[in-house]
Amino acid sequence: MSRFFVSNFKWLMLTSGILTCTMFLAFISPQSSLQSNFGKTLPDELSMLIVRNWGFLIGLVGLMLIYGAMRESVRRFALVFGGSSKIAFIFLVVTAKEDYMNFGVGTAVIVDATMVALFITYLLLTRNLVKGNS
Repeated sequence: MSRFFVSNFKWLMLTSGILTCTMFLAFISPQSSLQSNFGKTLPDELSMLIVRNWGFLIGLVGLMLIYGAMRESVRRFALVFGGSSKIAFIFLVVTAKEDYMNFGVGTAVIVDATMVALFITYLLLTRNLVKGNS
């Protein structure tokens, strides 16, 4: 079973990368992204600049996950980097003073938590392969 998981993991990683790339929407249309994810909009230009940058950076993480899915040589790096980003996002949403879980971000937290668990599983299952190549 673990061999099947490892040999087909790139498809999970590719799916995660594509889903993460949907955050490019925040770069293109920050107000609609905020409304659908958090049920709020922001009033000023500085807020829009920060949200657009946030969306672009998360989109880049998605591209990194896609690249890691296709290039096994960078897969572990992409998983650690992307997983760390997802863990930080989950932590920030779960510890926020307001409850955003009933909005689109709640779905993102569940999906990201699932992806992080799968990333960790892959990293643990393949750690001996890395040690064997050292």
